[in-house]
Amino acid sequence: MTRKIILTATTLIVLTIFSANAQEGDKKLSLTEGSIDNQFEYIFEEANNYQDYKVVKRNWLLLLKKNTLDSVARLERELASSEELTGTQKAKIDSLNKQLASTNEQLTNVTEEKDSISFFGALINKPAYKGIMWGIIALLTLILGLFIYKFKNANVVTQEARKSLAELEEEYEEHRRKALEREQKARRQLQDEINKQKLAKSK
Repeated sequence: MTRKIILTATTLIVLTIFSANAQEGDKKLSLTEGSIDNQFEYIFEEANNYQDYKVVKRNWLLLLKKNTLDSVARLERELASSEELTGTQKAKIDSLNKQLASTNEQLTNVTEEKDSISFFGALINKPAYKGIMWGIIALLTLILGLFIYKFKNANVVTQEARKSLAELEEEYEEHRRKALEREQKARRQLQDEINKQKLAKSK
């Protein structure tokens, strides 16, 4: 239950990021602006061609790594903030539960007392007192239901945010692995060509 309120705030954040990324998709590709996906596309389009391979500048990969890690760190900070909000709302729900239990206990005691009851210094009859107490209980129940509803929604948002964060990290690792493999292949082929040229000159 402690994670339900997080989900509301975090999902909104993630949806905002994805919405912004979708809008940036129509803009010019750049390595310093736009979504992580657009930055990958920029590298693929701007990288030099060598036979069937792409030769990517190392500083491009480092900058892309930094941008990706910054995005992950931002999501983690937002997730931590949402978790803090969840803790606050859980404390409020616990407090309301205690108040509701106390009110129910008082109501049970009152029904066993005489018809005239002192309420805040004033004597009122039993039916009126019951009406007041049940009104308070109804109000507390309504407030409790509202907090529980928000708490559940927040938990859904948190789970979705965690899933999105995990997918982003997985996507980054996959892109990084492929980029390193392409770079290593390109370097090997470049070295082979250099060796061939040296061998041809020596003949």
